[in-house]
Amino acid sequence: MAELTIRVPDGSFNAYLAVPRQLDAAPGVVVAQEIFGVNQVMRETCDWLASQGFVAVCPDLFWRIQPGIDITDKTQAEWDRAFELFGLFNVDKGIEDMKATLAALRVHDACNGKVGSVGYCLGGKIAFLMATRSDADANVGYYGVGLGDLLGEAGNITKPLMLHIAEQDQFSSAEEIATVKDTLASHADVTVHVYNGQDHAFARRGGQHYNRAAATLANGRTISFFKEHLA
Repeated sequence: MAELTIRVPDGSFNAYLAVPRQLDAAPGVVVAQEIFGVNQVMRETCDWLASQGFVAVCPDLFWRIQPGIDITDKTQAEWDRAFELFGLFNVDKGIEDMKATLAALRVHDACNGKVGSVGYCLGGKIAFLMATRSDADANVGYYGVGLGDLLGEAGNITKPLMLHIAEQDQFSSAEEIATVKDTLASHADVTVHVYNGQDHAFARRGGQHYNRAAATLANGRTISFFKEHLA
């Protein structure tokens, strides 16, 4: 669709932008990428959100390492590069970039000022941290990595957060998943859905572990959640 340029104190980066086909201003969603950069999957995610009535933008969070990363999950070389990028990525800087993107989206002509975030894998971790460290109006995380290490920040959550967790996530453990569920169970602003029998990235269309039924259920819950909390 289009691109935005987001400026931060130490530079600037691009973000993919998808705008719904409607005249009225719409709520916005900042999409946090997986470890493969702003690739076709992330662009299609923004387009899907736009088709559901949201202004969606996906910032290039790897820009400090290498701008314009756009790889897939189809070859070992790409997986190796993705994990290298994951290791080099500064999460705190990434959150600052997400917050800058969120602020830019709030004042975009197509946006009504209500903005949430959604993220997948690495982005799922970032979405959790957007709930604890930003003023996003609602946040959704899909199979976020390392959530067990972030639970100490749960007390900072004051806006609605939804987590989609794969029961058999290869990048987590049964103990970590149970801890996340148990710790957040009593939090009034958090909803946790666990997808039985599903592995990491069950919602990545075309991925090895894609499951249409689970993805459809999770995506439906996400859209309903955003429509409720970003109205």
